[in-house]
Amino acid sequence: MTIRISAEEKAVLDYVDGSGSTSADDLNAVINHYTKIARTQMSKKKTINIQLLESDIEQIRQSRIPYQPLISSLIHQYATGKIKLEN
Repeated sequence: MTIRISAEEKAVLDYVDGSGSTSADDLNAVINHYTKIARTQMSKKKTINIQLLESDIEQIRQSRIPYQPLISSLIHQYATGKIKLEN
């Protein structure tokens, strides 16, 4: 899988990997700039279709947990390495 990064993301990676870091003149402006970038990246969503067992959906509904945010959270946690699947 190829991960695409923007020019701004590449600049951040180059900065972190490099040894030529400098102090920011306006730290709050820099923080706000990168906070905006992070929020934009985290808000990008893609709709997918998935088939699930009705019994699984019913069990989740009985627990009163909305199943779409639950599934999204579980996939995100797996993708970021926070949870692992047993083999």
